[in-house]
Amino acid sequence: MLTLHKGPSAFGLSDISPFCLKLETYLRMAGIPYTAKPAAGGKAPKGKIPFIEEDGSYLGDSQLIIEHLKRKHGDTLDGKLGAEDVAKGHLVRRALEDSLYWNILQERWISDEGWRLYKPLFEALFPPVVGKAIVPLIRRGVGKAMHAHGMGRHRPEEILEMGKADVSAVAAVLGDKPFLLGDNPTSFDAALYAFIASILLFPVDSPLRKYTQQQQNLVRYCERIQKRYFANGQK
Repeated sequence: MLTLHKGPSAFGLSDISPFCLKLETYLRMAGIPYTAKPAAGGKAPKGKIPFIEEDGSYLGDSQLIIEHLKRKHGDTLDGKLGAEDVAKGHLVRRALEDSLYWNILQERWISDEGWRLYKPLFEALFPPVVGKAIVPLIRRGVGKAMHAHGMGRHRPEEILEMGKADVSAVAAVLGDKPFLLGDNPTSFDAALYAFIASILLFPVDSPLRKYTQQQQNLVRYCERIQKRYFANGQK
């Protein structure tokens, strides 16, 4: 049995990390049995979550794990996709993971309103005294990472406009289709659901969340995924 090492659930999300949520959604879509447990960072092969344990070996990075699972268990979701659809899905996934992700960090870690909600959740992951001391350091580290990436060098209103452009783009690609690339789910849907739901279900009425809520096709899409794959709650 595969073991998924993941973050905590909150806000109606199976995982507060969009990358963990992406991988867990993929596992459910692909019908791969797994057990989930809170991640112990010391075992993470790449120093981050999610990671899996399978046959006595550990593997990190959500996308590398998905590619490994395709090879080992068969590619039931993407195996029949044409090259153009694979390319389209790849571009959407990269926009989510390499661009919109930084907006999610901005909303949760940098924005004072979001931080007031997010801070207690993170503090609870550590012993009481340790959490109070280490979580502000983590926040500063996130700020430094955003600055090094480049996103953190922009004004909040500029970051917002970049995020809105990403949301508009993926909404346009989705259109009125039930899934990103048509009538059936693919691995790219795991990413789309994870990142858009991470905005919609984070209960702070930020401008980015309000804008995403206006994209009714994305709202309905996340509701469909939630109902189809997470109706029975978290494992």
